[in-house]
Amino acid sequence: MGQVIDKTYNGLKVPQGEKITFADGKPVVPNKPIIPFIEGDGTGRDIWKASVRVIDAAVKKAYDGKREIAWFEVFAGEKAKDQFNEWLPEDTIAALKEFGVGIKGPLTTPVGGGIRSLNVALRQIFDLYCCVRPVRYFKGVPSPVVAPEKLDVVIYRENTEDVYSGIEFQAGTDEAKKLIEILESMGKKIRHDSGIGIKPISKTGSQRLVRRAIEYAIAHGKKTVTMVHKGNIQKFTEGAFRDWGYELAATEFADKVISEEKLWADHDGKLPAGKILLNDRIADSMFQQVLTRPDEYQVLATTNLNGDYLSDACAAQVGGLGLAPGANIGDSCAIFEATHGTAPKYADKDVINPGSVILSAVMMLDYMGWTEAAKMIEESVSKTIQQKKVTYDLERLMPGATKLKTSEFADAIIANFS
Repeated sequence: MGQVIDKTYNGLKVPQGEKITFADGKPVVPNKPIIPFIEGDGTGRDIWKASVRVIDAAVKKAYDGKREIAWFEVFAGEKAKDQFNEWLPEDTIAALKEFGVGIKGPLTTPVGGGIRSLNVALRQIFDLYCCVRPVRYFKGVPSPVVAPEKLDVVIYRENTEDVYSGIEFQAGTDEAKKLIEILESMGKKIRHDSGIGIKPISKTGSQRLVRRAIEYAIAHGKKTVTMVHKGNIQKFTEGAFRDWGYELAATEFADKVISEEKLWADHDGKLPAGKILLNDRIADSMFQQVLTRPDEYQVLATTNLNGDYLSDACAAQVGGLGLAPGANIGDSCAIFEATHGTAPKYADKDVINPGSVILSAVMMLDYMGWTEAAKMIEESVSKTIQQKKVTYDLERLMPGATKLKTSEFADAIIANFS
């Protein structure tokens, strides 16, 4: 029996279950964890209804009913605004903090003042410093490239610094003028009609991100971790990200990680058994290489803005954001999310591809250590696509495909469980 937690959030009573706790940044998961979910705006409603059925069916089948998720709805976005006149209620923040692991659909970005982005706000409130985006190809999905199956990467993008710190001053304001004067006193020349932006990148932020990427590579048997940066131009931010990454590897992972420099100097370019190669690439070169030599890369560790561009560019190669999962992970909280928008014109029409949330749930189950259920869903999604049973976004590009509704796609995935 689950633990009775006598609390309410946003007026809803917590269901029977137990809390996920954290030890050394890792989740400790009971057999009936309470997991908050945010339905999402627009198409999020249809997507969540389909996704939760897939998740529950997989967990039930994989563990013969011995494990289950106690779902608890919390509110953000338009639904929260309508019910509580807040885009992100304090009770939602408190519930996510209490229970540690959550999953969400796409959210509207509020227009006007206040929160610039609900997604960014959640990342910053909970210090979810890792944006994790696995990008792989599902056989049969239409792709704009010749060999999409060669791309299979996990992108670890720093999630709190760089442009997400949001330090900007509008051109012509007193603040911008004052900052320009200060910079000019240091010998820097700036046009006086410039807007000014500051992008802080810290040693702390850089090293904890690279640490997570290396830990993932070790845990999943990957052979390379590549730091992506623009350090040839921005030497004390982007370049420092790279340098701090190498420093971390040398001090914390010396027995497991080897740099590209040492690989060639000491081993003639041949990776020693049991070692992971840590290298780095300039951002613009990396964009070219994920197209021309994608199979040479496995785990990418990036600064914020570079990772933002790169993750979407990689997703486009394997069929787009409809099948792109995502996670935002910190040391005491993790939120898994759809990576696409709300597409309000398709809301409540039962047509949108729920793959992004379903595959984000795969990531969540993996994170929880429920790998059997995660593998079952992922394999079934792949099988369903190969059967050409897909939603309209894929059907229109796949000759001979059967067009399914959102709910029907979930039915087909469940039917393919084995």
